[in-house]
Amino acid sequence: MPILNLIKKYLIDSQIFVALMGTMLAAFFMLQQNIFRWPSLLLIFITYFSGYLYTKYQHRKNIFKKILVFNVVCALASFCLIIFNHNEIRLLKWAVIVAIGLLYNSFFLERFIRKIPLLKVFYVGATWALINSWLILPQFSWLIFSISFLFISALVLPFDIRDMNSDSVVTFPRLIGVRKTKHLAFLLIFAAALLSLWFLDKEFALSFYLAAVVSILLVYFSESQNRDVYFSLCAESCSGLPLLFIYICWLIN
Repeated sequence: MPILNLIKKYLIDSQIFVALMGTMLAAFFMLQQNIFRWPSLLLIFITYFSGYLYTKYQHRKNIFKKILVFNVVCALASFCLIIFNHNEIRLLKWAVIVAIGLLYNSFFLERFIRKIPLLKVFYVGATWALINSWLILPQFSWLIFSISFLFISALVLPFDIRDMNSDSVVTFPRLIGVRKTKHLAFLLIFAAALLSLWFLDKEFALSFYLAAVVSILLVYFSESQNRDVYFSLCAESCSGLPLLFIYICWLIN
């Protein structure tokens, strides 16, 4: 369909969508902690967007220099956002998270980091969790880290299912099969939902629970034969669902 092709070209392939979904999940926890600030949200979006853009195009020699220049500009913009709106501690946190991302995603370290079997799922989950539980908060929150880590780790697994026939590194679908990989994702999502129901405020817990239900359904129907848009649009959107559902709850009330 032409509309899907346009969405894929301008929203998904540009890495805007994944950056937006990561930012929306962070916004959900910012609202839950009553610390919502637009400069922080912009900082998170820039960090996700530049990071995923670098990851996607680092092997494309024809445009890599342009991406590198763009990332330098993003880094300077992030530096200014932090200096004028936060403090040196926030700058240190941001630098550590960026370094963690570069250690995994940089091509010159690919053989040492990305080639470690089964690492991708939990590495991505931990990086996103650090943004939600450490970067945006005055003090580290184990609760938000745990919920984010479990949820995002589960949402990475469908992408391993998609890439199971092309991955050169051992992933969960290649090691234990698609069916058991889905069961692992169900377990991780269920654990995240359970933590949210126990510890988050009622509206936020309900919103996260509804997002978890939708996520389980999308994981259930994940197959390597599915079109790429199923994963990069539908599955990717799960991380933005908690924010969407909390706004729906507020509108209803």
